Amino acid sequence: MPNEIESTVKDFILREFLPGEDPNELQEDTPLITGGILDSIATLKLVTFLEEQFGISVAAHEADVDHLNTINDIAALVSSKQKGG
Repeated sequence: MPNEIESTVKDFILREFLPGEDPNELQEDTPLITGGILDSIATLKLVTFLEEQFGISVAAHEADVDHLNTINDIAALVSSKQKGG
C-alpha cells in the first residue's frame, strides 16, 4: 500500500512542481521543502491534493518540514491518517 501512495505523490510532484525534470532524479528521500522544491504555496497545493486524493485531513501543524519534506514522510503521514492515527 505505501508504494501506491508514494507513486501517486511522486507523480503529482513531478507534474505540478518539476515539469520536464527526470523522474529518476526525484527519490523517496529527496528533500522537497529543505531542498527548495516546495515553497509555502506549493506545500499548500500538496496538502490540498493529499486531502482530496486520499480522503484525509492534514492538520495545520502537520503541514511542515517534519511531515512533508520527503515522499517517504508524506507516505507515512497519509498511511497513518488512513489507519485513523
